[in-house]
Amino acid sequence: MSETRSILITGANRGIGLELTRQYAAEGWQVYACCRHPAQAEALQALAAGGPVQVLALDVNHASQRASLADILQGQPIDILFNNAGVSGGWERQDFGHTDAESWEQTLRSNVIAPLKMMETLVEHVAASQLRIMANMSSRMGSIADNSSGGTYLYRSSKAALNMVCVSAAHDLARRGITVVALHPGWVRTDMGGDAATLSVADSAAALRRNLAGLTQADNGRFIDIDGSTLPW
Repeated sequence: MSETRSILITGANRGIGLELTRQYAAEGWQVYACCRHPAQAEALQALAAGGPVQVLALDVNHASQRASLADILQGQPIDILFNNAGVSGGWERQDFGHTDAESWEQTLRSNVIAPLKMMETLVEHVAASQLRIMANMSSRMGSIADNSSGGTYLYRSSKAALNMVCVSAAHDLARRGITVVALHPGWVRTDMGGDAATLSVADSAAALRRNLAGLTQADNGRFIDIDGSTLPW
């Protein structure tokens, strides 16, 4: 009998995080599904009632909650740490001359600092697993080379910074056999992506799973598009 794989997903109460939870659980993975308010996450609780899903309270921006999570999962290997939680920063405050500094600071805390702190907090859990993968939800909007339209300062800068975090962590953790990647989920019909987006949540999650399933240590430090190709920095 093969060993059960495990994945920890942040921001698992809606959108891509919820769908990843659903799909991985359907494949028999142990899913540690994290969100800020488990009692209000009805769809997530329904998955936990019928499958290998453990719902855990976590605000990724709170050091004490990150530490408590590590304690709860003490001794549990985590094959994939998927830092999915993130914020847009509010689309209406991102044009030149209209950026909001407070929103920008919060965006950087959620999209850059929190993923790194999650990696630091759970590095021993990932190192103890078989797959040893840390995946961070980035966006092609964080690609400097791909920026042909300008604007969206808060979101773009946070994802560009996250990409740098991923590359540094890839170098630092390579000696432990940990593969760190940045993933673009495509343009997805979520609260963030909007109704005009080209991909359904289910299709995006399925493609992300395919990309993760094919990873080797040769992929360490890659910025991976939804089709599996490499995005430019």
